[in-house]
Amino acid sequence: MSSSRQESDARTADRRLADHRPAVRRETVAVDLGDRTVQVPKGGLYDRYRMDTDLDEVARDPRVSGVDFFRQLPRTRVDSVIGPTLTPNFYYRISTARLTMAAPSRAIRARLPKGLAPLEVVPGLGLVSVMFFRYDVCDIDFYTEAAVGVAVRPARHGRLGFFDLVAGLKNEHLHSYVLSLPVSTEIAQVRGHDGYGFPKWVTALDVGIDARRTTARVANDTGGADLVLTASTPKQTAYPSGERVGSLTSYTSVNGGWHSTLSQTNVLSAGTTRSARGVSIEVGKGRMADDLRSLKPLRIIQFDVMTEGQLALHMPVPTSVPSRNR
Repeated sequence: MSSSRQESDARTADRRLADHRPAVRRETVAVDLGDRTVQVPKGGLYDRYRMDTDLDEVARDPRVSGVDFFRQLPRTRVDSVIGPTLTPNFYYRISTARLTMAAPSRAIRARLPKGLAPLEVVPGLGLVSVMFFRYDVCDIDFYTEAAVGVAVRPARHGRLGFFDLVAGLKNEHLHSYVLSLPVSTEIAQVRGHDGYGFPKWVTALDVGIDARRTTARVANDTGGADLVLTASTPKQTAYPSGERVGSLTSYTSVNGGWHSTLSQTNVLSAGTTRSARGVSIEVGKGRMADDLRSLKPLRIIQFDVMTEGQLALHMPVPTSVPSRNR
């Protein structure tokens, strides 16, 4: 892709993303999370409910299609390094984009901790994903997020990777290891890093997803472009709540021990394309760009966009990860 075309796409993304940003910066209040203090929007869901959110009130929000998915998920109060909290964390209106690429297993394996192995589509070839998230209504208030991650084999069994992949895709239950996970707010960074063990930091991060276009820009430490995505949104299909529920298990290290984190996604409107036409990813300078380059992605094999969905994010639980030859 030419430099002039990249700059044009980046300017277009900036203009489109401006339409999705909150119009007014809200007043904030300080809250404690373990031994950390963060600022959250005054009068927001976290300020009022501390995650014990009134579902009836959420149901009245015009941005939320319904809350039946969450009424079926009981919450538990647990102690954690970020203090007492409720699990799972509820996300009532989200949109996501995922760009999946093939990459050499050798490059992926070099970035994985001992005990995890790439999930291979064919011998020597694994899967790398760049993901962008927009959380419009959730227990910890509006924020955006991006990720560079890789698909891994389930940690506690030794079946062939191909069968893991087929089973995972059929049941929409995959396993991953995340290398980069920047977010746009303090509370998301502290909860995600201290409580879940994810590699999170705060940066300027804009995500705009609608039925026509998908755009995202992650800034680096100097305000320049780390990663920029501009794409046509794949044609969307609507699903009744509860009909298409997928899950993802992510592995992290918390206080030196392996943990697994389960997230459940209630898909309400989504689409997929296996064509790279209309998809542009600018790899600039920054932590995400470095992580993506280190994986040596070869080609885009799938682009998934969910313009509307819901999410339940569970607190991590201890798990065992066996030793494997690297």
